[in-house]
Amino acid sequence: MHIAMVCYPSHGGSGVVASELALGLAERGHVAHIVSYSVPFRLREFNPRVRIHEVEVATYPLFKYPPYTLGLATKLAEVGAEQSLDVIHAHYAVPHAVSAYLAREILGEGAPKIVTTLHGTDITLALVGADESFHRVTKFAIEVSDAVTAVSQFLKKRTVEEFSLEREVDVIYNFVDTSRGSGPSKSGDPGREHWAPRGEKILMHASNFRPVKRVSDVVRVFDLLQREIPAKLLLVGEGPERLFVRQLVKELRLSEHVHFLGEQDYLQSLLSCVDLLLLPSEQESFGLVALEAMSCGVPVVGTAVGGLPEVVTDGESGFLVPVGEVRAMADASIALLSSDEKHARFAAAARARAKSEFDSKKIIPQYEALYERLL
Repeated sequence: MHIAMVCYPSHGGSGVVASELALGLAERGHVAHIVSYSVPFRLREFNPRVRIHEVEVATYPLFKYPPYTLGLATKLAEVGAEQSLDVIHAHYAVPHAVSAYLAREILGEGAPKIVTTLHGTDITLALVGADESFHRVTKFAIEVSDAVTAVSQFLKKRTVEEFSLEREVDVIYNFVDTSRGSGPSKSGDPGREHWAPRGEKILMHASNFRPVKRVSDVVRVFDLLQREIPAKLLLVGEGPERLFVRQLVKELRLSEHVHFLGEQDYLQSLLSCVDLLLLPSEQESFGLVALEAMSCGVPVVGTAVGGLPEVVTDGESGFLVPVGEVRAMADASIALLSSDEKHARFAAAARARAKSEFDSKKIIPQYEALYERLL
């Protein structure tokens, strides 16, 4: 099959999943065509079965902003005609599924099928009323797709309720290549000596530093924890809250214990020396970073919101607490890090759950079967 993968080339979960799906499909003998405005960071190495098609949007004096949706539709129609595409897989309803619909209409008879994967932001923005103007076009994009998937049962339920859908929405979870994970053992990892030269515990948080991620809660949890357990905190990512978080770290006199690492293409090398992941988000449709941590044998302390309880088993592979409960999150973290035996048990359970439920070899064939069903 020839599948066009339409995604953002960012470090966010949707871009990572689309890129890894393209690579997985290529391994299974298919040809994946990445259509985006730049090359996704995980696809910079040449692969003969992964082809990159960059969308170029011309600037016209008539338009105040470049018409990316039309440029994307034009590129998809061009690739569809030249490569005989079987499927256009749009990651996000708006604008990607809308552009896919326009391309399908342009191509006419024999046009590729459209699969739309909802990752959360496209739906939750409508749910919280952040931009009600997109509600109607999002519903349209979902309804004209040949198949729709959601990355969690939570997201499926909220989507059906929000848009009063009668059509089927398939749940296909996000995934990770667990062969890249190091497993629970951290002994002898050179990263530990770099970040924690005195044998401190290492905690990590990774996100886009938006308010919904509550990164300030991460710092406050760490502040409570390091009063009882020597520890270091790695903060991975960039975003609008970064300067505020830096100031909070300074005010709490934690600067020598907190490292801001910016965006990182691959988290596995960092996670190999991490003891605990903190994820205090207000919303998580799935929580891909939690799964990446679990794959490396890192327990997760997060919030019981959205699809996160479908990923992290509370009391086995991590702990989940109510949003904003900084003290409860700190207590759970202390309980895990103060007992080597307990931490080892949770780490092994986290790794085992990632391998049994979310490995790429289990999930990618589900997408492949969906494409074949449509065709």
